[in-house]
Amino acid sequence: MTDQNDDDPQPQPPTPPAPGDCCHSGCTYCVEDLYQEALDQYREALQAWRQRHP
Repeated sequence: MTDQNDDDPQPQPPTPPAPGDCCHSGCTYCVEDLYQEALDQYREALQAWRQRHP
């Protein structure tokens, strides 16, 4: 018998940028902004996963 979670693993949080990854020069796609977007997506995915796995 296989575990149901094997086919639907819990989402993992994104890795935060390391200190110094942001150059503070106002890049269009700042690593801090990209991380925040990934974190928002992770939170949504985790909420959906928790509904599937109460």
